Amino acid sequence: MVPIRILLVDDHEVARRGLRSVLKSYANVEVVGEAADGEEAIKKAGELHPDIVLLDISLPGMSGIEAAPAIRAASAESRIIFVSQHTTIALAKDALRRDGTYGYVVKSDAGLDLLTPIDSAREGRTFVSRTLHTRGWT
Repeated sequence: MVPIRILLVDDHEVARRGLRSVLKSYANVEVVGEAADGEEAIKKAGELHPDIVLLDISLPGMSGIEAAPAIRAASAESRIIFVSQHTTIALAKDALRRDGTYGYVVKSDAGLDLLTPIDSAREGRTFVSRTLHTRGWT
């Protein structure tokens, strides 16, 4: 089986390390690259053409929401899943309006399960973190 190729984008090394650690527990997932800001994410997406981009919203210079369209322009087949500390429903809905975006995972939920949102994105379905559902997501 061909592994799911992931690009991690977060400005905090500790957060990237944590996500990488969770992803290592999945046999069919491979982290092919990492980026610490939007510009680097766009460049790496164009070079690596990952299946999934796990993209933080709060990045220096250019937010993940701003970077998302350029990432898709650089790698049209990549699907984006936002991974963020923000738990505001309005922000999550705004993020999910971006073309090629298939998920919103609250960082506090990411350690529990990243495979479900990744599988959802690969199947063309949108995933929203349980934290947002408990806050009234509809």
